[in-house]
Amino acid sequence: MTARPCGRGNKPMWPRMQGLAPSQCGRGQQGFRSMENPKVEEILEKQLLTVAKAVEDKIDDEIAALDRLDLDDIDALRERRLQQMKKMAEKRNRWISLGHGEYSELHSEKDFFTAVKASERVVCHFYRENWPCKVVDKHLNILARRHIETRFVKIHAEKSPFLAERLKIIILPTIAIIKNTKVDDYVVGFDEFGGTDEFSTEELEERLAKSQVIHFEGESSVNPSKSSGPVRRSVRQTANANSSDSE
Repeated sequence: MTARPCGRGNKPMWPRMQGLAPSQCGRGQQGFRSMENPKVEEILEKQLLTVAKAVEDKIDDEIAALDRLDLDDIDALRERRLQQMKKMAEKRNRWISLGHGEYSELHSEKDFFTAVKASERVVCHFYRENWPCKVVDKHLNILARRHIETRFVKIHAEKSPFLAERLKIIILPTIAIIKNTKVDDYVVGFDEFGGTDEFSTEELEERLAKSQVIHFEGESSVNPSKSSGPVRRSVRQTANANSSDSE
């Protein structure tokens, strides 16, 4: 019997192997890429390990600091916290005794000077009997209860001509922002709120926070370009400007 090559007929095996070459080539390219990827993965792994080590070291330091505390240290921390709470309660009681926490009216210029001398931060609304001033009243009444750290008051501008002239109150409503007995800033009319009386209490709150007359932890959305820079004027300063009221 005549011997025959393995395979179908007399065709050699290599053509079939050539048919597999493309997929084998693809796997070869992937294999080439996988030779590069381990280098990138190795770098990333080292970076992650470095960050993890830093975090772990920080946690270890904090744990070690706690472990080093003895009973005397813990008692000292507790006592310090109690003292802080006591001081805050005393300050709150003092604020309430000065009229903080409510929106009240000052009936004379003398009352105004007494208020600004007694409280570190005062928001004073110079008003007359008109609708825009009533809108301001509504918002300040809410903010007075919300920010007990600040005194919120109002005074009738027409009944306080001497004070209105000194502080150059021309347009009503005007909110004078007073810190440490000095007028630090003004909110005049509604121009900073788009010229409309439909602004929210939160918008006025943010505006007052911008002048740092109240403590506010929210994110302010007030456009700084809309308001003028702080204008410092002592409430004791004299001025000869004529005052006039605006409806």
